Amino acid sequence: MDNDYKESQSYIVMKTYAFAITFLCAISYNYSGAQELQLNAKDSVVASSWMIGLGYNFVDDSGDMIKELFDFKDQWNAVAFPSRLSLGRYFKNGLGVEAIGTYNKYKVGKLIDGSINSTEMDYFGLDARLSYDLNKLIGETSWFDPYVGVGIGYSEASNEGRGTYNAVVGFRTWISDRFGLDFSSSGKWTMDNSLTNHLQHSASLMYRFDIEKGLSKKGLEKLALIQENQRVSDSIAAAKKAEEEARLMAERLAQEKEKARLAAEEQARKDAENKRRTDLENKIKDLGNVYFSLNSSYLSKPYKELLDKLAMLMEENPALTLKVGSHADSRGAEKYNQWLSEKRVKQTLDYLIGQKGIDASRLTGDGYGETQLTNECDNNTYCPESKHKLNRRSEFEIVEY
Repeated sequence: MDNDYKESQSYIVMKTYAFAITFLCAISYNYSGAQELQLNAKDSVVASSWMIGLGYNFVDDSGDMIKELFDFKDQWNAVAFPSRLSLGRYFKNGLGVEAIGTYNKYKVGKLIDGSINSTEMDYFGLDARLSYDLNKLIGETSWFDPYVGVGIGYSEASNEGRGTYNAVVGFRTWISDRFGLDFSSSGKWTMDNSLTNHLQHSASLMYRFDIEKGLSKKGLEKLALIQENQRVSDSIAAAKKAEEEARLMAERLAQEKEKARLAAEEQARKDAENKRRTDLENKIKDLGNVYFSLNSSYLSKPYKELLDKLAMLMEENPALTLKVGSHADSRGAEKYNQWLSEKRVKQTLDYLIGQKGIDASRLTGDGYGETQLTNECDNNTYCPESKHKLNRRSEFEIVEY
């Protein structure tokens, strides 16, 4: 009873634990407003790439980098065809390295180094710069990339060259992952104090290749939510699995317990039957055998009384059926002894059936002649009468009980 109680307690504890996990996970799942989420193209940004650009540049070499900054008519120089080519490599950490080549013309009538230009002059520029994507500071966007940068360059106008220290500010806006526009303004400070500083502005069509993508800030947040939802889902699945395992374990324990109970009952039944058989065998053994005189099948009074007791035992045990085996001693011919043992069987059965009223279906019998001697008294061995008598017998064997 104690074991049953402990097993029942264990099952209750396991099931309660599994239910608690399921309940808590379900609350967490509902609280987070979980829904079926999937990452899509809008959740990713270009993390690194190569970039090539083709566009226009505008040079302001008026001699004053701040005054009349947007005086396109008098100070900005430009040509009608694409005049800027750039190539750059941009990395995941926001840094980029670029090489830029430009061509321009100083037009007659424009303000150059504080004076009105009277002669058209060619302008060539070659710059290298290091830039930084400000999205790394303000947060990633998929279409707008502001940046700042520094670098060095070389510019030549009217066969007069000058090295420059450069600073740039600009932004790119993207139509797709590959195509976009770039707008920037660069200040170029000459390395030779005898020469003037100037500004250069640009507008270019950009193309990205060898792209490696990463998740935007919103994409990372969505990924974290997807992972959390998956964790919750896994926890719920684990809780359900634990509950199912607890249920199966309880069922298995109950089946094993029932199997053990049935086995114990079956063993108890067999033990009881064996004990009953043993008891009956002992009672029949205590009654002893029916013995006959030499060459006789007659039942003497003492052995009739023995059969009376045997009949009473059969009446007390209605399911008891017996086999009577009758025998002869070794003296005389074998055929005669076989016949004599069969007469002794008949006499024994007739008494039990005819005189004591035992149902014939509960009795069977066989005569064995001298084939089953109980001692050494065969045809070749001398034995006294007392030993030969032990072989002239009817004995009883339980068939059913």
